[in-house]
Amino acid sequence: MITPVLPTYARADLEFVKGKGAWLTEADGSHFLDLASGIAVNSLGHAHPDLVKIIKSQAEKLWHVSNLYEIPQQRALAEILVENSFADTVFFTNSGTESCELAVKMARKYWFEKGYHDKFEIITFEGSFHGRSSAGIAATASEKMTKGFGPLLPGFLSINWNNHEAIKNSISDRTAAILLEPIQGEGGIRVVPEQCLKGIREFCDENKILLILDEVQCGVGRTGKLFAHEWAEIEPDIMMVAKGIGGGFPLGAVLAKENAASGMTAGTHGSTYGGNPLGCSIGLKVMDIISNPNFLLDVNHKAKNFRAGLSELLNKNTSIFEEVRGKGLMLGLKCKVQNIDVVNAGYSNKLLTVPAGDNVVRLLPPLTISDKEIKQALEKLDCVMTELS
Repeated sequence: MITPVLPTYARADLEFVKGKGAWLTEADGSHFLDLASGIAVNSLGHAHPDLVKIIKSQAEKLWHVSNLYEIPQQRALAEILVENSFADTVFFTNSGTESCELAVKMARKYWFEKGYHDKFEIITFEGSFHGRSSAGIAATASEKMTKGFGPLLPGFLSINWNNHEAIKNSISDRTAAILLEPIQGEGGIRVVPEQCLKGIREFCDENKILLILDEVQCGVGRTGKLFAHEWAEIEPDIMMVAKGIGGGFPLGAVLAKENAASGMTAGTHGSTYGGNPLGCSIGLKVMDIISNPNFLLDVNHKAKNFRAGLSELLNKNTSIFEEVRGKGLMLGLKCKVQNIDVVNAGYSNKLLTVPAGDNVVRLLPPLTISDKEIKQALEKLDCVMTELS
């Protein structure tokens, strides 16, 4: 018999009633150190006092009016994102999946308006994850994601990850854009090397095609830069953002250069909830905090300490983990045992982590995690290794 909640999730037998900072608490008072952050969503931790204050203040004024009217908070957040990025314009969504849908539409409409009606194909990469909508699963192209949901939305070509020769061989007159994550999250914290990102940007320029970056998981301070592509000193034409930008409130965005967005005129896209006053008020505070250079320096300091500690653990016991991956506070442990066993052992040690592809366990703590909490996380991971040895 089916449950009232559609059974599409394989949930852990955990139920949290409150959170504060990097900690979550069950009804019986058990405290868990949260290295999941709602899958990189709670960028400022749980119940951040500044966000709580903003939510309370805005909730007493105005929640939602729709995009039939001007929304000052939306305009202010768009201006901050433009000021702090490559972009000239922003469209607000409620999730990464919705951001993917618009990014695909925007790239295809760009070429359509230029008279290239057959230029619609988007090159994507094995191991990617771009959401669970029709466009998202077609872009991902893995059997796990697509089986039973055909026919798939056409116009996507998936090639081997980080293979420049395959990119060259895949370009045709139909190619509209290349879509990739600077760091694959679901795919196993696989980092595209900075030199490769530079090469892909140059390749797009040479072939006059658009570059779409999916920074839904790796963006908004997660890597120690406001956006992950900044490490490679490149700029995309279109970028998808979500997760961390709302600090736990559903909020997403598509950022774009004016040229790339030129086909998206009045009536070509919309969202009833997207960019509402409540969500944008929270996004404004999140951006105010995370875009501060001192905050990002602190993220890099913590990331350096965490990674050094993880490397020490790996050297101490080589039977459980084989590699530390990632950048900033988007880290992964490549496992020698089954990654789900590591996740479950974490639960028994009051530690929350996230499984990923390629037998990796993701470590995605709040960007506000303290050095003391990083030390506690390492101690708990040490216990996990002992338990599984």
